[in-house]
Amino acid sequence: MTSTNAAYCQNTFYEAWRTAIQRYGIYNPWTKRGAIEGLLPHGPHNVRDVLATHILKRTGSYEQASYAIQDTPDMVAQHYGRFLPQDKSEIAARILNQVWEAA
Repeated sequence: MTSTNAAYCQNTFYEAWRTAIQRYGIYNPWTKRGAIEGLLPHGPHNVRDVLATHILKRTGSYEQASYAIQDTPDMVAQHYGRFLPQDKSEIAARILNQVWEAA
C-alpha cells in the first residue's frame, strides 16, 4: 500500500497473495465475509501442490499432472507420488464405471 513501485518480486508477490487470501478467501463468521470456511492462510506454491495432487488422483497420470504445473513427470512422481498408490483401484473402478455408463 505504501510502495510507489507496482512491480512484483518474489517476496512482494507472496505478501500480496497472502493478504488477498486473508482478506477475501478466508470466511469470517462474525463479518460474514470471505469465500471459504476453514481455509487457512497459504502462499501461491500451495496452489501448485493442490493442482498436481488433484490431477494425479483423478487421472493417475504423472504426465498430465506435470503439464498442469509446468514441471517434469519425474518431479511429480518424486514429490506427489505418495498420493497415487492407494487410489489406483479407485481410479480403475471410476474409468470402468464410465465405460459401462456410456454403453
